[in-house]
Amino acid sequence: MPILAMLAVMLSVATILITWSVMGGFLKTLVNSGRSLIGDVTVSWPNVGFAYYDELIVMLEDDEMIDGATPIIETFGLIQLPDDRIELVTIKGIDPVSYDRVTNYTDTIWWKPIDEPTAKDRDGSDVRLDPQFTGAMAMFESNAVTLTRLNPESGQTERAGVLGVEVTGLNIRTEDGIYDPRANGFRALPDGRIERVPGFMPAGGSVGLTVLSLDSTGKPVDPVTRTIPIANEFQSGIYEIDKSTIFVPLEIMQEMLRLNEARKVQLVENPFATEVDPVTGLRRPKMSEVVGIDPARVTTVLVRSVDGAELQEVRDRVYQIYQDFEAKHHGEVPSSFSMENQIRTWEDLNATMINAVKKETGLVLFIFGIVSFTSVFLVLAIFWSMISEKTKDIGILRALGASTTGVAWLWIRYGTAIGLIGATMGTAAGYAVVININAIHDWIGRTFNLVIWDPRTYYFIEIPSEVDPDKAIIVFIVGVLTCVLGSLIPAFRSARMDPVKALRFE
Repeated sequence: MPILAMLAVMLSVATILITWSVMGGFLKTLVNSGRSLIGDVTVSWPNVGFAYYDELIVMLEDDEMIDGATPIIETFGLIQLPDDRIELVTIKGIDPVSYDRVTNYTDTIWWKPIDEPTAKDRDGSDVRLDPQFTGAMAMFESNAVTLTRLNPESGQTERAGVLGVEVTGLNIRTEDGIYDPRANGFRALPDGRIERVPGFMPAGGSVGLTVLSLDSTGKPVDPVTRTIPIANEFQSGIYEIDKSTIFVPLEIMQEMLRLNEARKVQLVENPFATEVDPVTGLRRPKMSEVVGIDPARVTTVLVRSVDGAELQEVRDRVYQIYQDFEAKHHGEVPSSFSMENQIRTWEDLNATMINAVKKETGLVLFIFGIVSFTSVFLVLAIFWSMISEKTKDIGILRALGASTTGVAWLWIRYGTAIGLIGATMGTAAGYAVVININAIHDWIGRTFNLVIWDPRTYYFIEIPSEVDPDKAIIVFIVGVLTCVLGSLIPAFRSARMDPVKALRFE
């Protein structure tokens, strides 16, 4: 019976620890990923963007609270993949150097040489480990860092993009958590035949991007299509992003969306007006006059704060800097009043998801807490039975002079000991399951063909596998207390026994 009580406590502790670790890890991964992908604070004016962003970045980086800033253009568009599939994607025009400084972009580059296999790659089958491909992987990594690729036909370096590793569907994710690139894909032809197309994108692959260019007021003008060579692929760890995102050089998006620098001209209202050509001296139709320059624009500036800075204080400081920036270019950039709600922290941008996960975590813990609380009643029933079996022994103790408090304390200590052993076993079991949860999940998938954590359904590719020591301590203490609580009523019953009746008990 004591073993049954230990098992009850162990299972309840392990269940709560596993649930809390996975849900809490999900939230932590979401927060960390969101922060690394967008920095700490964003300054955004969608569609038409804002000008003089380079000056704003200088002003931001001069502040002691800000570690770096980078301009980006974020929009949606259509991508034509090598097999002629058309997908809707998020397109981010970036400056790779400053973008890496703010978001650690280079850490997400997938095709690059690595020295050790990843955690789940126990066989070392990752193609990136193969020495014969080290040179090629180093070249792919360099291409991703600069967003360029050498054209083998012309010998010229051309601007290139970096795809999310899941976009093409041509990289096969193995059970070891790595990707097996296909050398070729297949395109369906109208006559029913198929033909091979490049499958490994960094080695000669390209995609077609189509976006709607905008006029100065932000209204769509006409679609613009451009072929983009692919320099590499990235993996952020968030399936939704890896499935539908492409990075391209900032200047390409400025050109395609008409956000690049342009001349302002004053059109001639009178079609019959003439002027003298200053070169030939001959009279000619009057030409349009250049009256200024429309500077290049971006839709967003991402800001990264220094370590230890309080997020809301950084946001307020960014807004103050923008007010100074707007005063300098009054009438040429969005007003500070309009931008007040467009300068947001990464928590603000992810508030809906973060709050939803917090509520789900609390709800799941509440439900499992109620289920696990039944261990109190199980321990109570077991101790009640044990006391019934030991009635005569309790009578002997009382007859020899044991006090009521002493008898009760004996059973409470017994319950505490069982709780300590059960909680220790439960914590160890929960910890073992959590740190090996992806391996367990993969084994279940191989053995029973049951995929519980499908990355197409869940936000992240892998199940979070980290145990928070603080949570483990809390769960351990609660596990011990449930056993102590379950032993209180039986202990009180044993202390109230009449020694004469107990000795006569059969």
